[in-house]
Amino acid sequence: MRRRLINSTLAVVLVVIAVFGVSLVIVETRTISSSAQESVDSEALRLISVIESRLLGAERINPGVLAEQIDDTRYALVKMPGRAPIEVGDRPSGSVISATEVGEHGERVTVEESRSSVTREVGRTLMIIGAVALLAIVSAVLLAVRQANKLTSPLTDLAETAERLGSGDPRPRHKRYGVPELDRVADVLDSSAERIARMLTAERRLAADASHQLRTPLTALSMRIEEISVTDDIETVKEEANIALTQVERLTDVVQRLLTNARDPRTGSAVVFDLDEIVKQQIEEWRPAYRSEGRAVVRSGKKGLRAVGTPGAVAQVLAALIENSLMHGGGTVALRTRVTGNQAVIEVTDEGAGVPVDLGSRIFERTISGRNSTGIGLAVARDLAEADGGRLELLQQQPPVFALFLSQVALDRDEPERPVR
Repeated sequence: MRRRLINSTLAVVLVVIAVFGVSLVIVETRTISSSAQESVDSEALRLISVIESRLLGAERINPGVLAEQIDDTRYALVKMPGRAPIEVGDRPSGSVISATEVGEHGERVTVEESRSSVTREVGRTLMIIGAVALLAIVSAVLLAVRQANKLTSPLTDLAETAERLGSGDPRPRHKRYGVPELDRVADVLDSSAERIARMLTAERRLAADASHQLRTPLTALSMRIEEISVTDDIETVKEEANIALTQVERLTDVVQRLLTNARDPRTGSAVVFDLDEIVKQQIEEWRPAYRSEGRAVVRSGKKGLRAVGTPGAVAQVLAALIENSLMHGGGTVALRTRVTGNQAVIEVTDEGAGVPVDLGSRIFERTISGRNSTGIGLAVARDLAEADGGRLELLQQQPPVFALFLSQVALDRDEPERPVR
């Protein structure tokens, strides 16, 4: 493209020079020739005037007197009736420019000049025109190279940006070139890069969240299946199978919730639900894991509370808090329900060392962990709580007390669960 721009610009300049340069040469040549002819005519007329004036005054007419009236490079021949011809200067050879004037008394004056002087003048003019044309060509080439670089360099940059996007590097360059069309392309590429970066971040976040959120339920489900495989009591098999089915349903809800949050974190399906059922479900699911560690998980506080939210999301938040206590806490884990104002609160606490002082509220940030874990669980739990219109807070660091706040609804226990409009 650079070569094409330079060649096209040079071609335009050459055409302009050819058209106007040839015309200028023709005009200048004719002007110089006309000027030389007019000068010779003028000298011939001046000589005839001088001769007539001297003849009337009976003055002498000789070559010295006439030589003062013409240019040194010209030749003059004067013929007068009854007198010998008078020559002034050297007669030129070859092609000449001549002018002849005849006086009232028959005198005749011829002035000649070699055409080589005209040729020299035309040559000097052609050299000047040629120099100007050469300067114009050089300037045009320099400008064409500069313009070509100005246009092709941005295109090269944009091509590199597109290639980086295709290779999985979505970083926008935010580089502009002062050319509206190219800047528009750069804007589109940068916008595309930002969208791709957001999509990749969302996909990586979804993968990390899914891995974290599914790991523990799958482990608990495996433990249930193992208990079923080693027992011969049909009642125990039925009980464990029912719990396993409940866990499978929660796994399905976890996956659906993660996908919904990945598409639009503001999307919710809040309903009025019984907190007791969620707390009981979580305690039953986690009791085997705690029992295997020689620990216990218990509940206390106010019962019969109803809250507004997504049961699956609330279960995931409680599962994250209980798992956090299992991995990083110690002793018995207690789930306590209470009411504050118009909110239902579920507190999760344990007897461990608690949250390090230097972490504080940063414990809910992604990748922040005090025990070399992924740092994802509490961040996901907070996002789920906020998506439901609630909030998750760390009320106390040592011993740790995490609290999930939900909108509380005062309803009779016999009233059926209904969606919140």
